[in-house]
Amino acid sequence: MSFNQAQQEAVSHNEGPCLVLAGPGSGKTLTIVGRIQKLIQTYHVSPEEILVITFTKYAAVEMKNRFFSAMKGTRPAVTFGTFHGIYYGILKWAYRFGPENILSEEEKRQMLLQIVNRKEIDEFEEEDFLKEIISEIGIVKNNGLKIEEYETTICGKETFREIYREYERKRNEERKIDFDDMLLLCRDLFIKRPDILKKWQEKFRYILIDEFQDINQVQYDVIRMLAAPENNLFVVGDDDQSIYGFRGADSRLMFQFQKDFPDAKQLLLDVNYRSSKNIVKNSLKVIANNEVRFDKKIPGMERKWGDTACTGSERIRWRKLLMWWNRSKNRWKQEFWAEEIAVLFRVHTDARAVVEALIDEKIPFQMREHLPNLYNHFIAKDIMAYFRLAMGQRERKDFLQVMNRPKRYLGRDCLPGRVVSFEEMRKFYCDKEWMQDRIDQFEWDLKMLAKMAPYAAIQYLKKKIGYDEFLREYATTKNMKAADLREVLSEIEEAAKPFQTMEEWFVHVEEYTEALKKKEQQKEQNQEGVRLMTLHASKGLEFHTVFLIEANEGRIPYQKAEKEQNVEEERRLFYVGMTRAKDVLKITYVKIKNGKEISPSRFVEELFEGV
Repeated sequence: MSFNQAQQEAVSHNEGPCLVLAGPGSGKTLTIVGRIQKLIQTYHVSPEEILVITFTKYAAVEMKNRFFSAMKGTRPAVTFGTFHGIYYGILKWAYRFGPENILSEEEKRQMLLQIVNRKEIDEFEEEDFLKEIISEIGIVKNNGLKIEEYETTICGKETFREIYREYERKRNEERKIDFDDMLLLCRDLFIKRPDILKKWQEKFRYILIDEFQDINQVQYDVIRMLAAPENNLFVVGDDDQSIYGFRGADSRLMFQFQKDFPDAKQLLLDVNYRSSKNIVKNSLKVIANNEVRFDKKIPGMERKWGDTACTGSERIRWRKLLMWWNRSKNRWKQEFWAEEIAVLFRVHTDARAVVEALIDEKIPFQMREHLPNLYNHFIAKDIMAYFRLAMGQRERKDFLQVMNRPKRYLGRDCLPGRVVSFEEMRKFYCDKEWMQDRIDQFEWDLKMLAKMAPYAAIQYLKKKIGYDEFLREYATTKNMKAADLREVLSEIEEAAKPFQTMEEWFVHVEEYTEALKKKEQQKEQNQEGVRLMTLHASKGLEFHTVFLIEANEGRIPYQKAEKEQNVEEERRLFYVGMTRAKDVLKITYVKIKNGKEISPSRFVEELFEGV
């Protein structure tokens, strides 16, 4: 293996603590593998005494394979694993834990779903609700916080605490531990049993950690204990790529490492071998606005080509962007595969317009992660029910879906059969004139909707029928943010603009749903096509061309990022997206969305400062 000067210095590190700052494309995997090899071949460390920790199983397997390849056929008994995998192994040895004691993620989800149902909390109509609950439970556990002191952001304070306590009680009743418990139990074991701690300290005398910026407090506490007293702790990471605060990761622990190990050697892998000089320069210009970070000077690669561009328009025209890509291919006289193009976005809803354009243009695409279907949201289902009724269908389920959205005070008893008529409803309320008026208005509104194109019909539904007001009341009742619901409604409204009839819109919804379903089924297969993924999912990957879309204020930084530390993490996320690009980076933002003027992201403005 060939190393530059900084990599060689890191590889040659022998004993004691060492912090390696490794920016994007700086060859950190090569460096870690080189150091393991050096420990065994030059410093004669027993392979059994070396522990290498990564954050994902995929990364652990990749690191192991790279190491075996470097060792040219020999397979020394170095231990590679994730934090959870290593800690579970320790607990398994100490407590005889088995698979039956582990609460799977799906079991955890189902358990929480039951708890939420019992409490009559129906925010979970939002696809992200349970995911956020699980995330916040993880934050509490991973940082060793007291539930009484934790401030939730997703529902009422007491409601969250009740859910947490019920979940813990149910989990203990079933004698199960979740993945976060593994960390806590391991820490407690080492504190209570110094004899057991000593056994594992003697086993793993050299510890190497990849992606150290993603560590949480409990993981850090355990590692410090495990590395003592020799402190042969070699950690590699980039504070500028710390983007998992929502899972409990704390980039400040990289600075804490310096305090806890004042004699630690600090090294910088100072060359980005991935990205062009222009992309590196612009990405560093943005990330330099973060106050809490290690200062780094990192050059990029000199290339004949390379481009960074920001584009703002009233609407992003995806066909134009695809034409631009084709022109670029011709200009550089190179053949690029579609797989070398990535479209990155902050939240899943941003992908909708891209997917629709790719489907229309018959351009193949692939998804790295589950992409929630906008049309599965309860708001979309409400609109569909209204539209079907407007088109003359009279299914009872559609009436039940919307007859009190907004409140009309209609009871289920007025719908006797599977098929419903307004005459039957009037007969049921024959002695209540005020109810007759409500039914008349309901029928009249459906007749008006029937005359409209989908976009106009949604406008009428919002303003004339009062669906806007219903969403405000719904959000208040369910302790949700009305802005989140309005955003979903606006996105559906925007998606409806191209269609002249409700029939056309329904065909589109079906085609879109089928396309997503097909891609979901193919997710684990090797696929062809443009890569679509969130900024979080893009970490660790690289592409010839990157489209970073919807770079607008309120999107990135995300509207929920209210504190400065949250804004800094959002800037790091933007930086991660920028540095996925090798040669071409296209950042796009819109000037008008859902009929309103919106601003480009402050990160885009930082990019233009001084230009």
